Amino acid sequence: MTHSINDSTLALAGIFQAAHLVKQMAHQGQVGESDLETCIKSILEVDPDSTEAVFGGRYRLATGLRIVCDQFGVGEKKDYFEITKYVISIMHLEKKLAKRGGMLKSLSEGIEKVRYKVEHFDYVHDNVIAALADLYVNTISTLKPRIIVKGEQGYLSNPGNANKVRTILLAAIRAAVLWRQSGGTRPQLILQRKKIHQVAKQMLIV
Repeated sequence: MTHSINDSTLALAGIFQAAHLVKQMAHQGQVGESDLETCIKSILEVDPDSTEAVFGGRYRLATGLRIVCDQFGVGEKKDYFEITKYVISIMHLEKKLAKRGGMLKSLSEGIEKVRYKVEHFDYVHDNVIAALADLYVNTISTLKPRIIVKGEQGYLSNPGNANKVRTILLAAIRAAVLWRQSGGTRPQLILQRKKIHQVAKQMLIV
């Protein structure tokens, strides 16, 4: 995996996009099938040729790249407080996960089992989503502090919706792993804000 500002910015967009989808599920009870598929494919892409390949192309991260542009640009910011809170929690949990060799092994084994499932079902099939949600519950969800998703209780109490939220959170952790592997660091978010904004903006144009 290459280490460049382009790669880390793309991975960062993946984290922000997943956080945005979690918020959308919590408050609207649904997300686009294409966005959900991008999340699931990114989890199951275990041997990518590039950072972009994990997500199936940068165009699939257009929402995340726009949020990064808004957050890291100058001037008035849009209200992304809830999304940013999720992003911070995700990065924190990924840092803890990196130190848990046993959990990383369990995740790897679980993901491999789900990869076999998609040979028989679509990526966004309920069985695939349920399997990834269970994997999240048995691994990432045991780390403290847990990510608390707030929204409309009617949406969050629906088992199918809850599974989608957990699957998206697993994709967010995947993007956070990728961000770190591509050279992303917490200080970089402060010291290279302008550069991150420029790269994200350029990716939206190309």
